[in-house]
Amino acid sequence: MQHRIGIAVIGAGVIGRTHIDTLTRMGDMRLAALVDPAEGGRALAELLGVPCLPDVAALIDSGLAQAAIVATPNETHLPVSRALLEAGIPVLLEKPVAESVESALGLIRTADQASVPLLVGHHRRHNPIIRAAHDAIREGILGDLVMATVTASLAKPAAYFDTPWRRTRGAGGPLLINLVHEIDLLRHFFGEIASVQAIASHARRGFPVEDTAAVCLRLAGGGLATLCISDAAVGPWAWDLSAGENPARFPAHPVSAHHYAGSRAGLSLPDLTLWQAQGSPDWTRELQPQRLAHAPADPYEQQLAHFAALIRDGGAPRVSVRDATANMIVLDAIDQAARSGQTVAVDLSILNPESETGFNNGKVA
Repeated sequence: MQHRIGIAVIGAGVIGRTHIDTLTRMGDMRLAALVDPAEGGRALAELLGVPCLPDVAALIDSGLAQAAIVATPNETHLPVSRALLEAGIPVLLEKPVAESVESALGLIRTADQASVPLLVGHHRRHNPIIRAAHDAIREGILGDLVMATVTASLAKPAAYFDTPWRRTRGAGGPLLINLVHEIDLLRHFFGEIASVQAIASHARRGFPVEDTAAVCLRLAGGGLATLCISDAAVGPWAWDLSAGENPARFPAHPVSAHHYAGSRAGLSLPDLTLWQAQGSPDWTRELQPQRLAHAPADPYEQQLAHFAALIRDGGAPRVSVRDATANMIVLDAIDQAARSGQTVAVDLSILNPESETGFNNGKVA
């Protein structure tokens, strides 16, 4: 029988507690320690019967954990993960990978030198709904992507913004915290993004960070995508409010939030409905809906199972630090487009370790 891997959770906020709850359901993993200097973290650790340590240095010195989950504010991702990786401790790092492209590139350098597992927590990629959609898209059932429409209306309560960094431009906001998921899925399904246009607003709350944005993307394969996102808009049209991934936090409404229209068929998510015509498709033919098959499973459990396999057996992470950094580069281009009012090209050349040209994101297309 394999030993249970001792996992430390660093950060006892909302997502940290989600990981803690998930660990209780994992047969081959256990919560070994909690790292959080706040009184709430210490109280939670006492309730769970595990040690609570004040910082990462204390965790490393303690030898309590064989791996760690980093669920701290975005601007701490680089220093916390760097300390762990340099100590030889595998890391599951919550998305976004960092608060800036520069920090993400620093984490790539650290991960390359450390040679221990680093998995970035884009948990949706572990969801059987996403895996079924990915398989169908890559099998060519949709044909070429022509257009995609993604909506995320998330009415976050006022108390959510009591934490200062969530009101800070470049650290919080729906682009970095929420839209990064949608960017990740578009790239996962359809390949790289070539250029972006965007409009952002902070008119609803007046914080320095945006509360609403509309984004247009041109994919390298030729398709176009529009994404509308707001953490001040009321409506169920968001993955979080329709997929049922985290029922303890978010009710699941029977609506779709992602719509992909290809040259052969259309697909909506999270309901996994494929729309096809009998014979050659045109607008005079009725489209027939078909639900794609999948075996439901908790994506957070699937993500931790994948993390355990990386720790024990090695291999390639489903979401690597380079892959997650590509998402950050796209988000950086969206931010530039929103501020400049111009189309901004997405340049991923810096992610090529053989590149000598350096990072030149932000060119006007």
